[in-house]
Amino acid sequence: MESKIKQIIEKIDSLNEALKSEYTRLSGKYGFSIRKSAIVFFEKTRNKNKKFKIPTWKYIIPRHIRHFASIPFIYMMIFPVALLDLFITFYNLTAFTLYQIPQVKRKDHFIYDRKFLDYLNIIQKFNCLYCSYVNGLLSYATEIGARTERYWCPVKAANKPKNYHNWYKDFADYGNPQEWTEKFNDHNSFKGK
Repeated sequence: MESKIKQIIEKIDSLNEALKSEYTRLSGKYGFSIRKSAIVFFEKTRNKNKKFKIPTWKYIIPRHIRHFASIPFIYMMIFPVALLDLFITFYNLTAFTLYQIPQVKRKDHFIYDRKFLDYLNIIQKFNCLYCSYVNGLLSYATEIGARTERYWCPVKAANKPKNYHNWYKDFADYGNPQEWTEKFNDHNSFKGK
């Protein structure tokens, strides 16, 4: 018998598919199309969007002192983030090969499409690139952690976690040792996904 938790998560997955359709609808509404990995705005939309662009020279001077004061704290995070990237990528390449788990593809987690927005100036685009890298890395690391957890510890929590990953629905129910035994160290669970 299928777990009620799994059924609910599958409904959430279905809603995520509906969300993808909504993204497609919005591309028509906001006047752009996606060609391979490039986003192309229609000429009329580009001209309209450029009217909202803040000139770079105006943007250099922050509106609030707190924005200026936060700059070193934001950008010094690149060091631990880059180190995490190095270690998590090495782990992905080595451990998953040993476990016979498909490696996580970086391109599925790092999305750099804000550079196509005409209403962002060069500094805003750089900031968006930085945010895309950091959040993409955290998504990549989460997926690597999730696959590791699926392999080594596929047990749902006794209480609902605030956030959960896509593999969580495949975990054994808390307190079900038979299901745990079936799912523990099962590299075959990754086939076809």
